[in-house]
Formats: sequence, structure tokens, C-alpha cells
Amino acid sequence: MSASDGKKNLKSTVALLSGGTSGERDVSLKGGDRAATALDPGKYRVVRYDPATDLERLAADAPGIDVALVILHGVGGEDGTIQGFLDLLGIPYQCAGVLGSALAMNKLVSKFFYEKAGIPVPDSIAFHDPVAADPDACIAQLGLPLVMKPASGGSSLGMSIVRRREDFADALAAAFAHDELVLAEQYLAGTEITGGILGNENPEALAIVEIVPKNGYEFFDYMAKYTPGETMEICPARIDPALSARAREIAVAAHHVLMLSGCSRTDMIISDGRIYVLETNTIPGMTENSLLPLAAAEKGLSYPQLLDRLIELALEKKGLRGR
Repeated sequence: MSASDGKKNLKSTVALLSGGTSGERDVSLKGGDRAATALDPGKYRVVRYDPATDLERLAADAPGIDVALVILHGVGGEDGTIQGFLDLLGIPYQCAGVLGSALAMNKLVSKFFYEKAGIPVPDSIAFHDPVAADPDACIAQLGLPLVMKPASGGSSLGMSIVRRREDFADALAAAFAHDELVLAEQYLAGTEITGGILGNENPEALAIVEIVPKNGYEFFDYMAKYTPGETMEICPARIDPALSARAREIAVAAHHVLMLSGCSRTDMIISDGRIYVLETNTIPGMTENSLLPLAAAEKGLSYPQLLDRLIELALEKKGLRGR
């Protein structure tokens, strides 16, 4: 059945994109499953597409699609490629466009934009070639421990904490297995928080969420993120109101400086009373353990209402582009 068959009724036809080919495929599919069951059948006719196999069908169905809900993560989902494809098809979507997606996806490039906007970030060194990496020079600049991670991607895949010089090479290799560009980053001990954003021209900051992985996790890694019960996610965060207000300001600033739209979620850490930005996600997770739905719920938006709002923002963005 094609999407155009649904134009006989007054429901909006939603192309729900999940899956894809990145290492975050399983998380994307889980988010897509949850969204599919939560979208109001009285308002929407939902047609699912997996970009790993269904791009030709999506293109054929495009004339009958009103809006796309993109729940894709990692390369091919958050880097601007699927956004460009949807732009060519004339299908509006709820997340950042090509430029904003590409900027946020590359942690080295996004750091440059954060710094230009006066947003504090941890010190870092970029590596394009594992053979040319000098562990002694890196450790001399950043100290130990340090964080090693791919420049692109998400869910902490390929990320590790280097506590000893002899672990440097293995951590570098693990990160290069996920990307051609790797960042070694200053390790900051402190309180991990995240700030969700909803909006286009006038984005609104949601309540700050505090992230506390259980004992046994060095950081908020893939297992801590997606295994139920492995992390305490506290909303609103148990931090000073002034810090909370500043974190929301920073999340809005990151959304603006990276030229984002629809929604985003900026991950931060409070270290020695100062807030540092770690990265911004242009398509935040939408599973039962995800942080954006948690912050939206604190505002009074249920999961189905959050999806309604994201669809509204996608259609609003289409209108803004047409002005």
C-alpha cells in the first residue's frame, strides 16, 4: 500500500523513518516502534520506512506524504543525508536541516561554533591518522584521564576513558573503528546534565535532566543509556536554580549557533561550578528510556503530545521556508 492511498481521508499521512544503517540502528527501531504505537490513529495515517531498504518506496510515495517523523541516529540519520533526500522530495520533517545536522554531527566542527558563541567546551585534540597520533604530546596537553571518542556518531559508541598511557593506543583504535576523525578530550569530573529544546525561530528550553549512571559505569555509555534501570534520570535536575537557568540558556544558544530547528538536546557537564557543552543531538532518542520525552513530560507534554508538537514544528518550518 502506498502513502498516496491515505489521501482519501482527512488524516495527515506521516512517514515514520527509523532503522537505517548506523551502529544505532536498534535504538532507532525501538524509538520508531514506540512512536508508531503512540501516534493518534484519529489524526494520522502512519507509513513506516527503513532507509536501509525503503528509500525507493519513500520516493515513490512522496506526493502522498504530508510530513516525516525522522527517528534515525548516527551516520545516515543525523548527518544531513536523509534531510537532503527529504528536501528533494518536498517532505517536511521535525529535525534540523542539512546544514545544522552536519554541523552538530561533527564534534570538532560543532566545538568551533560553540567557542565562537562563547560556550565553554572541554579542551581537545583531533586525530586524522592513528599512526601519527603522539600519546605523550596528547597527555601532556590534556592530562590523564582523558576521553577518546569518534568525532561523529552517538550513543557513546567507540568512546572510552583513558586512565593510563598504555591504554591510549587501544582507545584510539576503538574510536577509529567508528570514524575517520577522532577526538581526545579533556576529562571533566562533575554532574552530567542535558537540556532539551523545542522550537524553530523561538526555541523553548525544557527542564534540565540530571544523569546519574549506576555504579560500575565509568560514564553514560551505550549500556547505561539503553538498559532499563541502569541510570537515574532526574528531572528537574538537583542543581542550583542559577545553574539550571544557565544550562537552559546554553542549550538555547547551542540550538541557535548550530542553526538547528524543531528539536535538539544538548549534553553538558557541571565541573567546578562551570557548565561545559559536550555535544548537541539533533534527533534525540525517543525510546522509553530517552531524555527528551522525560523533559517534555515534566512540562506536561505526554509522549503522544510531544509527537504532535514535533509534527507541528515540522509543518511550521515548511511554512517559514516558503516565506
